[in-house]
Amino acid sequence: MVALLYSQPMPRLYNVDSGDPIGEVTDDQLQFLIDQLEEEDEEDQDYYIDKDTLEMLREHGGDPALIDLLTRAMGDAGDIEIAWDD
Repeated sequence: MVALLYSQPMPRLYNVDSGDPIGEVTDDQLQFLIDQLEEEDEEDQDYYIDKDTLEMLREHGGDPALIDLLTRAMGDAGDIEIAWDD
């Protein structure tokens, strides 16, 4: 007998301006972002990120894989607005 495992999709980050996907993150990585970044209200799912924000995330123990993902998404632009969905 084969047991089928149901796995929920991982949360996805995307670039608000372009709509381009940034990548999937773990539930723990997403919760870290939610805990660390400012939300305008309870339903807010988008965040402004710049180099200072990335440094703050590093200093607060952010997962290096998450920081790298955000750094690559930001590229040379210097800032990015991201959002998530699941």
